[in-house]
Amino acid sequence: MRFQTPLISGVLIQRYKRFLADIRLGDGRVVTAHCANPGSMLGLAEPGTKVWVEPNDDPKKKLDFAWKLVEHESGAFTGVDTALPNRLLKAAFLAGEVPGFERYDTVLPERTYGAGSRVDFLLQGAGLPDAYVEVKSVTLCRMPGYAEFPDSVTARGARHLSELAGMARTGHRAVMLYLVQRTDAARVGLAADIDPAYASGFAVARSEGVEVLALGTNISPEGVTISESLPFTMV
Repeated sequence: MRFQTPLISGVLIQRYKRFLADIRLGDGRVVTAHCANPGSMLGLAEPGTKVWVEPNDDPKKKLDFAWKLVEHESGAFTGVDTALPNRLLKAAFLAGEVPGFERYDTVLPERTYGAGSRVDFLLQGAGLPDAYVEVKSVTLCRMPGYAEFPDSVTARGARHLSELAGMARTGHRAVMLYLVQRTDAARVGLAADIDPAYASGFAVARSEGVEVLALGTNISPEGVTISESLPFTMV
């Protein structure tokens, strides 16, 4: 998936009010960019961080720039837009490019299920059990090569695990899919110290039959694509 317009590099001045970031561009201008990430962005929002923003001229948008990437000193990239994974995965599901889901030909986003929740994707295919897929964007990395979820306490995430477990108990496929928006991650696990309740809910969900899939990404200022499956491990 290519970015709609070429990205511009800059340096982060500050992130504030969760969805706003002041950034100094290479030409010296200071702009305010939309930050489509409600999480803590632990390790990604330090002043002085090199970032990439996408300009737009859409009169319906309040801001002229959107923060898309962090570029680390190592040269690795992290995607900070939490809306991007679902767009990327929808296209991948439809193209049959997600391991284990190649035979599903109907992709229904945002379907109500469980006790009034909305699942990211309901997948259907002839002769196949319905597959309920929740997607989480993974951006935290506190140890070299090891990505973790979540980066802050997420009661909503724990509820999703419980809803998936309910689907698994009734005979459907229920899948927790972690999309790792980092190019420096080789494996994925849980940040149980950050959210013990989520880790506990995860263990219960797996025991009930919830599948776990982690996918890596290729990220550059040109765009983002899905790469290979990553091992899910606990440290």
